Amino acid sequence: MNRDSDHVRPSGADPVSALLERVRDEGLEVPVDAALTFVAAVRELDDARRSGLGDWYAAGRCTLVRSAEQRERFDNGFLAWATGEAARSVGPPPPAAQLTATDGADPDGETGGNEIDAADRVLRFSAVEQLRDRDFASCSPDELTELWRLMATLRWRRPARVGRRTARAPGRTALIDRRRSLRDAMHTDGELVAWHHRRRSPRARALVLLIDVSGSMEPYARAMFRFAHALVASDTPVEVFALGTRLTRVTRALAGHDPDRALTAAAVAVTDWSGGTRLGDGLSRFVNEWGQRGTARGADVVIMSDGWDRGEPALVAEQMARLARLSHRITWVNPLKAGPGYEPLARGMAAALPYCDAFVEGHSLSSLEALAELVVWR
Repeated sequence: MNRDSDHVRPSGADPVSALLERVRDEGLEVPVDAALTFVAAVRELDDARRSGLGDWYAAGRCTLVRSAEQRERFDNGFLAWATGEAARSVGPPPPAAQLTATDGADPDGETGGNEIDAADRVLRFSAVEQLRDRDFASCSPDELTELWRLMATLRWRRPARVGRRTARAPGRTALIDRRRSLRDAMHTDGELVAWHHRRRSPRARALVLLIDVSGSMEPYARAMFRFAHALVASDTPVEVFALGTRLTRVTRALAGHDPDRALTAAAVAVTDWSGGTRLGDGLSRFVNEWGQRGTARGADVVIMSDGWDRGEPALVAEQMARLARLSHRITWVNPLKAGPGYEPLARGMAAALPYCDAFVEGHSLSSLEALAELVVWR
């Protein structure tokens, strides 16, 4: 495709609708949000006076295609649409790599002046970045599959705290190794010629996840369990519990390296999935049976719930106060927090919030990555 044909504006009464219909005829699924994003991209291209076939193709590839199979269907549909709609015959669509120029620079690296003209602006789209910010509840099955793949690629760093045990350390530290120093002094007639030092060894800080599996959390519970499995598979010291009408430990079920099998095993173990929630009763059982015995002592506790509770809020407040005295830090993850104008008015949420060290979102992959930085990567 030469430069002149690349800037031919597609003809027809509504070329955008015609293109979307043509790629759908090829079997490409185009969700409503992806179609709206493509329409917005075309408008930006028109404003920048970049309405050629190559620019349309690149925008469509970035906004409508999510896999190799879909790319082939899109290419076939786009070529059929371009051949039927454009005034002249066109060659194969240019690759999406033409969108790599930035700051108005041409492919040779020359800017052409101090001021950047609107026609030199380059529209860049990233399907992955858009997917990272998308609400789990609004994702299609294909998009969720891609999100699970991205979540499995995350790399974790174990949280650590200063332990009681010490180890030899070079140089000067806060702790003097008196025994070793005095023993060496015996070879110099009791004169302390050199001081030896020790330092406290870092110890892995435990992480506890309490995941709400009630019906109101259904769109997000599976994402939370994928997040938990990624932690378990990375050998992070973590304990995972399902919190519904009862408390269920699912750490062993999530121990496998295959995420699909691990989540299936966890779903089988949790008999009250998509039921109600009794936060107070669940927290009470966790503190009595697990927390006081050492699971929560000095640990980072993460509670993933929307705060809807069928029990008494006073019990939630009482158990959260006990948990706060045992743990190092409590982080509450609420997917509803991302909504505009959200306020923690649910009884369980309002009762628990005063005892939380952090209150964060959990509706998308990017919010879970921020959670990982907060409780795992620090």
